[in-house]
Amino acid sequence: MDDNQLLRYSRHILLDELGIEAQNRWLGSHVLILGAGGLGCAAAMYLACAGVGTLTLVDDDTVDVSNLQRQIGHTCARVGHSKVHSLRQTLLELNPDIEVHAIAQRAGLDNLDAWVRHADVAVDCSDNFATRQALNLVCVRQSTPLVCAAASGWQAQLSVFVPSSAASATEHSGPCYACMYSPQSEIPEAPCATTGIFAPVVGMVGSMQAAETLKLLAHAGTVAAGRLLMLNALTMEWTTLHVPRDPGCSVCGPHRLALS
Repeated sequence: MDDNQLLRYSRHILLDELGIEAQNRWLGSHVLILGAGGLGCAAAMYLACAGVGTLTLVDDDTVDVSNLQRQIGHTCARVGHSKVHSLRQTLLELNPDIEVHAIAQRAGLDNLDAWVRHADVAVDCSDNFATRQALNLVCVRQSTPLVCAAASGWQAQLSVFVPSSAASATEHSGPCYACMYSPQSEIPEAPCATTGIFAPVVGMVGSMQAAETLKLLAHAGTVAAGRLLMLNALTMEWTTLHVPRDPGCSVCGPHRLALS
């Protein structure tokens, strides 16, 4: 690190659990962020400010006026623009020393395989069940930790999934997303356009995704592997559920599905 970086990141370096070693790990890390909406904006902005060296943003949507209530990485001037390119501009204004890749595509098994392969951690900020399952499947196959969150209305949830083959490096292991929500399940999904969303909820949980990602990369603290953290922002109460690994899981179990 040069003198400017030592000053920029000094407040992290001063933490005993981090120091220069963790900061250097972040500078050399690559994080994939799937979704450039409310969760993705908050997560990406904190990861950029913390100095994660390479961020890859994936989203095929464009900025709408209704997004500006909560998606803090976008501005009025960028309405109608690609979300990933809008967010990329914000991140580089926050930290011009990092590298940000913007991919304006819809995620599927074919392209996720290539994107995850280059990432140290994947951050799921998507808004649909099928995409989460596809990302989880690829992360398990490639032993890539996954930090997942979702939000709707006043509610939000977060968990971290570390494939068992990656546990030796992170010292955290637990179930995968499919252990918690079977791919065969029918999960009702209601878009926030019809259900509403309390804006600070995505900021709170997106920031937590950034925190868990940074801890994974730094090998610091204890991440929320094997736990589902659920927030009710209307009462400001957190509920934690402990989720065991499913030995019969079709994704991470012994009879796992083929990646195709």
